[in-house]
Amino acid sequence: MNEFFDVRLFTEVFVTLFVIMDPPGTVPVFLGLTSAMGAKQRNQAARTAILVAFGVIVAFAAFGQQILSYMHISLPALQTAGGLLLLLVAMELLTGKMEEPQPSGNKGVNVALVPLGTPLLAGPGAIVATMVFVQRAGERGGGVAEWVAIVAGVVAVHVCLWLSMRFANVINRVLGDSGTILVTRIAGLLLAAIAVQLVADAVTQFVQAA
Repeated sequence: MNEFFDVRLFTEVFVTLFVIMDPPGTVPVFLGLTSAMGAKQRNQAARTAILVAFGVIVAFAAFGQQILSYMHISLPALQTAGGLLLLLVAMELLTGKMEEPQPSGNKGVNVALVPLGTPLLAGPGAIVATMVFVQRAGERGGGVAEWVAIVAGVVAVHVCLWLSMRFANVINRVLGDSGTILVTRIAGLLLAAIAVQLVADAVTQFVQAA
């Protein structure tokens, strides 16, 4: 069994990405970003966000180091960009701009792509962690068991993310409009703190590198 599946590596990948991507913590942010949507649109946004996040993670796992090297982009720079983008989204949540009706019916899809799919779900932390696991497996020879464990770990975390957002509709019905607005404001505050921490960590890395 261990010849085809590395349970220990799977557990390590799953726990690491679960903590970084935080499926339970995405629920209030997801509700805030999709507060103007109906149940069907919210489900579609959840599916789109998961597919985008999975695609970004897989792309960076396979070609991340080459892409960053080719474009002369450092990991702290990527982290700073993600933090600034999340800060803009947090300001919209805090000021209520996300709750304003939009003229385009495709607005939900745009929100699902950016910032929900990336950089909120597939953010710098998740990207770097996956790249490290892939690099480590490659240095050890990259047996079938290790590659299967990494892929299974990434898929399992995305399933958890989808389930947390899929049942956000239930939470939304329980909270009602007023409760959803309150959660949106709290989510905006938390998202702003996450964004500032991302930028602060990146600045620290820039200073240490200098």
